[in-house]
Amino acid sequence: MKKIGVVGISDGWSSEILADACRQLTGFRLLIDMDKVVLDLEQGTVRFGEYDLGELDALIVKKIAPQYSPDVLDRLEMLRFLEQKGLPIFSKPTSILRLIDRLSCTVTLSAGGLPMPATVITESVDEAQDAVERFGKAVFKPLYSTKARGMEVISAGEGARSRIEAFQAAGNTIMYLQKMLPPLEKDLGVTFLGGKYLATYARKSSGSSWNTTTNAGGKYVAHEPSPEIIALAEKAQSLFDMAFTCVDIAETSQGPIVFEVSAFGGFRGLLDACGIDAAGAYAKYVLENIG
Repeated sequence: MKKIGVVGISDGWSSEILADACRQLTGFRLLIDMDKVVLDLEQGTVRFGEYDLGELDALIVKKIAPQYSPDVLDRLEMLRFLEQKGLPIFSKPTSILRLIDRLSCTVTLSAGGLPMPATVITESVDEAQDAVERFGKAVFKPLYSTKARGMEVISAGEGARSRIEAFQAAGNTIMYLQKMLPPLEKDLGVTFLGGKYLATYARKSSGSSWNTTTNAGGKYVAHEPSPEIIALAEKAQSLFDMAFTCVDIAETSQGPIVFEVSAFGGFRGLLDACGIDAAGAYAKYVLENIG
């Protein structure tokens, strides 16, 4: 019997169903909350309760924390210790590390030649204000966030500077801002398993928010992308060597653009929009790749 542990969140929907899928295939179930994990360098172990994680056959990292923060990077370093000792981990902590920080992901995508929204990163309020004036309207994004949490739209003109200062004072010393796109009816989640295209779902806007996230009322719907969109997403995800991921893409009048590559992917969108059991497919993929 193979023992595959799932790093996730207890009572988290996607974490629980992935742990269930592993049990269905192997008879073993272990859902690991990272806040209870102990790295003991003297002993050379990473423990979770009674389990020495180094004795498992593999780990799947579904969720590293309820919300992104710099602390997540340290949790991944604990898993990287296991990776360096030879434990198969899906996806590799060294790959996930490059996606948790929004700036790291953006720099890699830009260096790879992927089309992205006009973006400025600065610690200077003056420079941020100049960018807003140039763009007309900009989305300010925390470096560590998901589902548009903490994002703020700031328009050029009176009051812009005070709002920029408030955004920076809220803990965003390095400000990441992108030119605001015209309202999107939908954006796409193009998913990959083992580097191979799996399916695409769309997040359709509720019409009541500037973003399409489900937190803002967006709904998952099925979508059949063009070969060009799939090729673009495939190039984006290839830069990160992820076992399972989702590439966020928007179709604009100037052509498709890439927003980001996900560190953990979207099980819910695949299930609701496409009827695909991503958890089962992922568990099977891992089992097949650990021999």
